[in-house]
Amino acid sequence: MKVRLGQWRYTLLIATAFASGLVIGGTGHWPLHQAFADDSGNTDIYQELKIFGDVLQRVRAEYVDPVNDKELIENAINGMLTGLDAHSSFMNAKAFKDMQIQTRGEFGGLGIEVNEDKGLIKVVSPIDDTPAARAGIKPGDIITALDGKSVIGMSLNDAVDRMRGPPNSKIALTIKRQGVDKPIDVTLTREVIHIQVVKSRMEPDGIGYVRLTQFTEQSDAGIKAAVKKLEQANGGKLTGLILDLRNNPGGLLDQAVAVSSDFIPEGEIVSTRARHPEDSQRWDARGHDILDGAPLVVLINAGSASASEIVSGALQDHHRAVLLGTRSFGKGSVQTVIPLPGNTAMRLTTARYYTPSGRSIQGLGITPDVLVRETRDAPANFGGEREADYSNALANEGGTNPTHIPPRTDLPPALKQLPDKPPEGFPAFDLTKPDTTDFQLIEAREAIKILASKKTVSQE
Repeated sequence: MKVRLGQWRYTLLIATAFASGLVIGGTGHWPLHQAFADDSGNTDIYQELKIFGDVLQRVRAEYVDPVNDKELIENAINGMLTGLDAHSSFMNAKAFKDMQIQTRGEFGGLGIEVNEDKGLIKVVSPIDDTPAARAGIKPGDIITALDGKSVIGMSLNDAVDRMRGPPNSKIALTIKRQGVDKPIDVTLTREVIHIQVVKSRMEPDGIGYVRLTQFTEQSDAGIKAAVKKLEQANGGKLTGLILDLRNNPGGLLDQAVAVSSDFIPEGEIVSTRARHPEDSQRWDARGHDILDGAPLVVLINAGSASASEIVSGALQDHHRAVLLGTRSFGKGSVQTVIPLPGNTAMRLTTARYYTPSGRSIQGLGITPDVLVRETRDAPANFGGEREADYSNALANEGGTNPTHIPPRTDLPPALKQLPDKPPEGFPAFDLTKPDTTDFQLIEAREAIKILASKKTVSQE
């Protein structure tokens, strides 16, 4: 069985469906009498199924235009699943294949991750070095039209189909952005997306920087190789490391556990609690600290979700890292991808996950140890929609009370003195000049210096 924990949204292949969860084998279908075995006392279900059959037949016979039976059934199944929560859905054969392609870290499209909520197509995050990122599309943007055609009333699947197309072909997106009065028109050129999930470079003062864009099959190996390369470039040891998980939407659960284990030698990383206690699980660290105790700062924001929150929560609970940035997305549920006949599949929310201290992140997210806003005028919860804002979002249940978690007492007081927003006149963020325009990164470097100074004093 291969374990995946979810990206919390629809990802374009241009817009390709990236299902989340635990990938399991089996046929994925059961006899009707078995499916309702637990509800043997509820005879109403059979009456409801009869109504469904009557509606299906009436639509087939009397709808104004001829209908496709396969599409009707798929729409009905998808409606049943999407009505449960924001992450359960049906995948037709193409969507299921797209999901499998994306977990390998390569797919075609615009490089934009979107979700549907209350009839709106919302951008969750652009992927680094893709047409969407280069065009300046931001988390929280609402796509209102595609090639001039309104998406109102359009399903997410339909919007995805319209955004698909051959490489080098163009598509125009009309976007509504919070704080901007007029619609923004952006023309993108489709291309094959090769996701470089790990990027690294040396920062000043012997500080290493590693950005992880998604949790794919290459993530853990990429982190290890990047840290080794940075250490070699700095004479064998780093002053500290900045791990950038901003706008990282998540991915494979086993990779989240492995990346956490790169810095936590032992102890719990994450646990899941399902409807049936026997289906609950726990994952422990199985590695060693590749930094050998050097300071670690993790950057998070509202686009950090799912597997990113597992890693952030584990590092925070084990006091192995300082989290800096803004509150994360709050996707604390697990989806199981169940294969169905015809090379289709369903993704079904089957559990909630919890940090080592027992916190449920669902709907709440991870609060950073040091709040640092991206821009001067951004509120503390800057970043657009979060999990709790979605229709039918799961409740936060079963965990420790987040309002009674003891504050960390192991942090140097100087960390709390770092400014929580850029000064007046700070330049706007420029992707090509992160060293001088990325305020959160600048403060992360300062945090590393403070932590390194404390470590030196303690050793003396």
